[in-house]
Amino acid sequence: MNEQIVILDFGSQYTQVIARRIRECNVYSIILRYDTPAVEIAALKPGGIILSGGPSSVYAKDAPLPDKNIFTLGVPVLGICYGVQLFAQYLGGQVEKGLKREYGKGTLRITDGVCPLFANLPGSLQVWNSHGDKLTKLPAGFKPVAITENSEYAAIENRARKFFGLQFHPEVVHTPRGREIIANFVHQICGCGKKLDDAQLRRAGHR
Repeated sequence: MNEQIVILDFGSQYTQVIARRIRECNVYSIILRYDTPAVEIAALKPGGIILSGGPSSVYAKDAPLPDKNIFTLGVPVLGICYGVQLFAQYLGGQVEKGLKREYGKGTLRITDGVCPLFANLPGSLQVWNSHGDKLTKLPAGFKPVAITENSEYAAIENRARKFFGLQFHPEVVHTPRGREIIANFVHQICGCGKKLDDAQLRRAGHR
C-alpha cells in the first residue's frame, strides 16, 4: 500500500492543519482540488482519502462536489464536517439546514467503543464544531458511532467499506484528542506509517 493520504480541499480554513496532523503521523499527504478526477487520485495509489470541511452547503446550486467515483476506489475515506455531508449527498442520506449554527466547543460521547477511529480513547471527548447544516438521515450501510448535544450523527461509519465521517473538526487544537483520531485513521484504518499486528488489523476491519 502506498504511504500517502490524499486530502481533497473543499475550501476549509483548516485544510493545511489536516495535512500537518498527517505529517505528525510520519506519513506523507497531498492536497488536491475537490474536483480532481477519481482516475487521477487512483493513479497516486493512496492509502486513504480525507474530505475536508468547507463553508458551503452540499445541497446548494454552486456547491463544490467531488467526482462521485472516489467512493468506488476501494480505499478508506474520512469525511470531516462538509466532508461527512458528502457521504449523504452521494450515497443516499440527507442533509438539512440546522435550526441554529453549531459553533464552538462541544462534548462528544462515543456510543460504539469498537469503532477504530476512537481506539484507545475515552468515552467522552471535547470537540470543536463549526457547521450550520447537519445530517438528518444516514446513507445505507452507515451507523452512528458517537453523538453530541445537538447531533445524533456526530460520528458515523460504514466499517465494511472503511468509510468514516465526523461532524466536528478533529484537526484543530480545540479538539484536544483529535490528533489521536486522525492517527487512528492514518495508522489503524489506512495502514500507513505503522506495522499493525493481527489484533489491530481485525479492529480496523482489514480481516
